Amino acid sequence: MTNGNLQKTPTSTIPIRALNDDEKPREKALRGGMDSLSDVELLALLLGSGVPGKSVLDLSREILQDCDNRLRVLARMSIAELKKKYKGVGDAKATLLVAAMAFGSRVQTSLDCQDPQMTCSRDVHTYMRSRLERLNYEEFWVLHLNRANRVVYADRVSKGGLSSTSVDIKLIAKTAIDHLSSAIILVHNHPSGTMMPSASDDNLTRRIIDVCKVIDVPVQDHVIIGPSQFYSYRDNNRL
Repeated sequence: MTNGNLQKTPTSTIPIRALNDDEKPREKALRGGMDSLSDVELLALLLGSGVPGKSVLDLSREILQDCDNRLRVLARMSIAELKKKYKGVGDAKATLLVAAMAFGSRVQTSLDCQDPQMTCSRDVHTYMRSRLERLNYEEFWVLHLNRANRVVYADRVSKGGLSSTSVDIKLIAKTAIDHLSSAIILVHNHPSGTMMPSASDDNLTRRIIDVCKVIDVPVQDHVIIGPSQFYSYRDNNRL
């Protein structure tokens, strides 16, 4: 069995530095993205360099051919196996390769998990309480949501003193644009345990709402988290 992508890989044994720019894996990736690379070229980027008598592309091709061009076979190999099987592959290359496989596996596991959905203020409190309720200083967070109200990005905007923290509203708007947010939820904590919003909380909330209206990103709620309870602007009809 052969991988169709392998046909696109240079077959010369010359070092990568001697290849044309359009044949070098790093330059190809910068120009066309990682999807433009074959499995051999991706592996060559991870290995970084060849071994005596073999270019990194030759070494990568040999490793994959030994695995019948099945990445799942390579993913099961240990550091010790790689070092023993391939002459010149030492601790650094073997460790980096196994680490990359393990990281890829964890990424796949993460992709299989749905992002948390914020359907009410209690969902926000449940999601954020572990980060905020024990702090003795204020932090301000913004939850960026998709159309299904799932958190695509949780952004700690600032952290400050015992009773306040500085918030850059323009930065909140920029981050919402960068993440293509369909909506946002504001969250900060009151270490004192006083749940009623302050005048500055009210003013900040209004200003953020006004700025986010311009970029068509609604503010769904502003939740204040204390040591044992929370306050929601939406639940109190204050948005």
